[in-house]
Amino acid sequence: MRIATWNVNSVRARTDRILDWLQRSDVDVLAMQETKCKDEQFPYERFRELGYEVAHVGLSQWNGVAIASRVGLDDVQIGFEDQPGFHKDPEVAPAQEARAIGATCNGVRIWSLYVPNGRELADPHYTYKLEWLAKLHTDAVGWLDRNPDAQIALVGDWNVAPTDEDVWDPALFEGKTHTSVPEREAFQAFVESGFADVVRPHTPGPGVYTYWDYTQLRFPKKQGMRIDFVLGSPALAGRVDKAEIDRNERKGKGASDHAPVIVDLGD
Repeated sequence: MRIATWNVNSVRARTDRILDWLQRSDVDVLAMQETKCKDEQFPYERFRELGYEVAHVGLSQWNGVAIASRVGLDDVQIGFEDQPGFHKDPEVAPAQEARAIGATCNGVRIWSLYVPNGRELADPHYTYKLEWLAKLHTDAVGWLDRNPDAQIALVGDWNVAPTDEDVWDPALFEGKTHTSVPEREAFQAFVESGFADVVRPHTPGPGVYTYWDYTQLRFPKKQGMRIDFVLGSPALAGRVDKAEIDRNERKGKGASDHAPVIVDLGD
């Protein structure tokens, strides 16, 4: 089975490009982030024409996550247990955002995740990000505790570069989000709990990234970040035959600022 994750940065703006890529890449399951549309605006029929069922959650023109599968789409769950919400005004009750959706596809429990950005270290959104990751970690550990043989893939845009090798210039990110010690510790907690970064062994760095800002010619200058991941439970990690980052899909007019990350699973 072939699974992939891709921050598409607006599914409606890039529908043709996404569907063309699905046909060329022969992916069975695609987790998408930043769909940037409400549920009723998602182009379901276009995906169905290619044989993909879709589960999507989108509440506005921001955020939004989805899973498209041609190998089954069962037990869909919107959000994880106790998923934190956010509102910039502390006097207003926080609302849960469209940042997580799970489904079982051919025996693999796949979670499409769009981790909060954090914005700045002093911003309430940064605290929200750390709380969001901590709650997800608690749930993920619980899933493994209940079934150590569970095949689970935590995939998506994590908005964390876990090592200096994962950014083109570590000094540039000092005092900023994505590389702070608390964020990296939050990411590492998943690894220490048994969820392996199954892509890195097949895509060694340095200079291997999944995201390049649209500004300042970051992509042609190869100035990127590795912030999109597939973290696999022990049972899933043992099935990984190959993994790759499709850097070519970041090229050309109308590209997302992220590249798809692909993992091939053996029987």
